[in-house]
Amino acid sequence: MAERLFDRPSKKPKRRSAKAGLPPGTLVYIGEHKTDHVRLSLIQYRDGFFIQQELSSVDEFLSRYRSSEAGTITWLDVGGLHDVKIIEQIGNAFHLHPLLLEDIVNTEQRPKREDFGKYLYVVLKMLCPDAPHAQVLAEQVSIVLGERLLLSFQENGTDVWGPIRERLRTGKGRIATAGSDYLLYSLVDAVVDNYFAVLEFMGERLAQVEDRLLISPQPDALRELHMLKRELLSVRKVTWPLREVLSGLERGDSTLIAAPTRIYMRDVYDHSIQVIDTLEMQRETMAEMLDVYLSSASNRMTGVMKVLTIITTIFMPLSFIASVYGMNFHTMPGLESPWGFPLALSVMVGIGLLMVFLFRKKQWI
Repeated sequence: MAERLFDRPSKKPKRRSAKAGLPPGTLVYIGEHKTDHVRLSLIQYRDGFFIQQELSSVDEFLSRYRSSEAGTITWLDVGGLHDVKIIEQIGNAFHLHPLLLEDIVNTEQRPKREDFGKYLYVVLKMLCPDAPHAQVLAEQVSIVLGERLLLSFQENGTDVWGPIRERLRTGKGRIATAGSDYLLYSLVDAVVDNYFAVLEFMGERLAQVEDRLLISPQPDALRELHMLKRELLSVRKVTWPLREVLSGLERGDSTLIAAPTRIYMRDVYDHSIQVIDTLEMQRETMAEMLDVYLSSASNRMTGVMKVLTIITTIFMPLSFIASVYGMNFHTMPGLESPWGFPLALSVMVGIGLLMVFLFRKKQWI
């Protein structure tokens, strides 16, 4: 993805310390203020029926949800978490646990899955490459799965789920006739598949840095290498817990996920393993690149020291001769001779050339 997907935060983010001393379940948004307006996007569908609307309030959503026909799948996508009143309204309407709502507005969660009986709660990190700024952007996504109901909560409402909405609109594929559990699979699969795009993006950057290190190991390449290292660590922090999440969705005993959908969950689990394997390979490549940089820098310094040592060695006898004839004595050989100065220079040049010849013969230069 070449274009920028997420806006830079314009306001100072709230930290976890903002919740210090508050009772459990208190809703305080923890994270960066990425959008000014909360977007409520509603999609309802069943076999042969599809509707997509942008809503202005939670009450409007609840009215449309309660008046929907039997068998209709409802997907509400909330873009923006800073308005905790909206999150609280949705939670009260569907009797969501206060600790679940607290996790939704805390964007520093690690990927996890929790089973509350009547609904499942899944937290993921959506990663997107930002090529113009040479970085990877992350956004927390919370998903609540219920019976014929799916609620998704994003930090700013820009995601990688466009193709899924298009498949629902056109009625193509199994998703248009399957339940909300298959919709959950589709959303998770889209997030995981986008990890491959992120890894390809980081792999291209690694290749560019490697070429620069091999041609000319400069400090700016080392700085970029360390930036890539931090990004890989962040991606690793996101992907490793994902295995446990997907394994729980595949093997869990929740009745909200049907047996046919668990097979698809297993496929996403396999994709997550591939992501982790690729990530570990890139980390090993980065470690090798760091060794290459250190080795190149060491060889370069050795070459510089070698040249300086050779120059110093050549000039040592010349400096000795010059210092001898620089002493203030009246009786020195050749001091009064008109050929003394040319002879001393000739001897110094001869010694220098002789030492250069010996060094080249020994293949030191």
